[in-house]
Amino acid sequence: PVTPELLVSPSSQDGDLGSGCPEDRGNWTGRLDFLLSCIGYCVGLGNVWRFPYRAYTNGGGAFLVPYFIMLAICGIPIFFMELSLGQFSSLGPLAVWKISPLFKGVGMGTILIVSLVAIYYNMIIAYVLFYLFASLTSDLPWQHCGNWWNTDLCLDHHVIKAGNTTFPVNITNTVSPSEEYWSRYVLHIQGSSGIGDPGRIRWNLCLCLLLSWTIVYLCILKGVKSSGKVVYFTATFPYLILVMLLIRGVTLEGAWKGIRFYLTPQFDHLLSSKVWIEAALQIFYSLGVGFGGLLTFASYNTFHQNIYRDTFIVTLGNAITSILAGFAIFSVLGYMSQELGVPVNQVAKAGPGLAFVVYPQAMTMLPLSPFWSFLFFFMLLTLGLDSQFAFMETIVTAVTDEFPYYLRPKKALFSAIICIALFLMGLILTTEGGMYWLVLLDDYSAGFGLMVVVITTCLVVTRVYGIKRFCRDIHMMLGFKPGPYFRACWMVLSPATMMALLVYNIIKYQPSEYGSYRFPAWAEILGILMGVLSCLMIPIGMVAAVLQEEGTLWERVQQASRPAMDWGPSLEENRTGLYVASLPGSRSPKPLMVHMRKYGGITSYENTAIEVDREMEEEEESMM
Repeated sequence: PVTPELLVSPSSQDGDLGSGCPEDRGNWTGRLDFLLSCIGYCVGLGNVWRFPYRAYTNGGGAFLVPYFIMLAICGIPIFFMELSLGQFSSLGPLAVWKISPLFKGVGMGTILIVSLVAIYYNMIIAYVLFYLFASLTSDLPWQHCGNWWNTDLCLDHHVIKAGNTTFPVNITNTVSPSEEYWSRYVLHIQGSSGIGDPGRIRWNLCLCLLLSWTIVYLCILKGVKSSGKVVYFTATFPYLILVMLLIRGVTLEGAWKGIRFYLTPQFDHLLSSKVWIEAALQIFYSLGVGFGGLLTFASYNTFHQNIYRDTFIVTLGNAITSILAGFAIFSVLGYMSQELGVPVNQVAKAGPGLAFVVYPQAMTMLPLSPFWSFLFFFMLLTLGLDSQFAFMETIVTAVTDEFPYYLRPKKALFSAIICIALFLMGLILTTEGGMYWLVLLDDYSAGFGLMVVVITTCLVVTRVYGIKRFCRDIHMMLGFKPGPYFRACWMVLSPATMMALLVYNIIKYQPSEYGSYRFPAWAEILGILMGVLSCLMIPIGMVAAVLQEEGTLWERVQQASRPAMDWGPSLEENRTGLYVASLPGSRSPKPLMVHMRKYGGITSYENTAIEVDREMEEEEESMM
């Protein structure tokens, strides 16, 4: 007998995985597409410029203790929850709220957050492209002073090295050539007096931004069928470059200074709540939970894809990558510290300062500096593009799933419209004062609003929809129920941890700043409104859902909180129990029985479905 493709488990397929997915929606075309896309999405710029800095400022090697504890409590469970929601429903971040239409505003808030992040994230990719092109020279332009953009404060490190080792240098009163190249040439920030005075558009940056959006569009042109192939390069090549930089870094003189500084454990830091909060924040943002990217990627899987295994591969791989990046970065910073004759903590920075000031300066101290500079920025480019693919796929998928009959046939055109719109909104970032706007977006677009979205999602799935029902859905997909560890995290530990993060962020709130510049009050209010607006989407969605129902207010709330009639697996063949015959046009009350008669025998997944049906019948009888 011929086994139908839709009943074959993913592990037994060699080629196309799309046989169990809706044809008009698209799906992954290869076995590794989904896994590499998730790895590329999670392993991003933050692994290079945020984790190493947070580690050494929060206890060095001791930071790994709270880091892995928070990974277990908060990272892995929420990661698995998002993948499960997406794969079970085959829906994007908006349509997935058929699970409880009352909370569709959570999806609206997610799309707003992702759109704001996509605007400034692609500007960072544009900066990387700028430096990538600037590295294609025999002499790096930020290597020496004496250029038109340099000031009298510029001090070349070669001057320091030429003097004797005891030559006193007050580094606080000097500026490195790389820092002036970044601020005065790339940004031309001296042409702006602040966020209210953006100044002129920097056309070289504008062209780089246009190029970055063009690259992103071409890679998502055909949805996951095109981006799923691009990630075979963009998700794996950064590891090759990272290993090359690591080998080069640890062989440099003085590298041990940086590595010792990076990993020396200071266990007294573990008594500080700040260290645990920092570890949770790093996990939260590094894995990209709450942005909808994980849910979107999983929605293109076959119904029985083993996302349980994939969860541990991606989350642990992301953590290991962060640690390796720390070795690569701090070995070079240790060498830089020895060359300059200053402590490591005076050259180590977090954020864009590491990527566009400190590390480029370190590259000028190496032989074949343009080669190493090009490799470093090419690594940043591939790391950034993966995450940007996820952001754009999230936005496009969410909207097309809401209007499938109109937008799915024109997905390429709709993607182009979205890219053009976000490019135009990002033009403010290419001005002389654009960095101020980028800092504002970075500080507020995905701050407390994102945490509210994730907390609400966790509570709705476990309390409103029901933890038993959610575990039963996972049983239908994977053949087993999540264990006590996942249930405990979903019910208590994860939401409690995220609530503590939210409260900490509110209590420890500090106004935005960029260097010595302090943002005016109106800019702070604008930033806060960005975060509040994503939260306001939740009550707005509630009001809209209640107005669509009938009856008293309480009856409307109850009806809107229940799953929609067509909630469940997207294909009729995968719907059992209470999901049977609830799809539009469903012809068979027992699809599995049809397959048994047609093909003979029962597959392992059908056995699982029958077991789930039996459990549900027993529960109904006990309730009666």
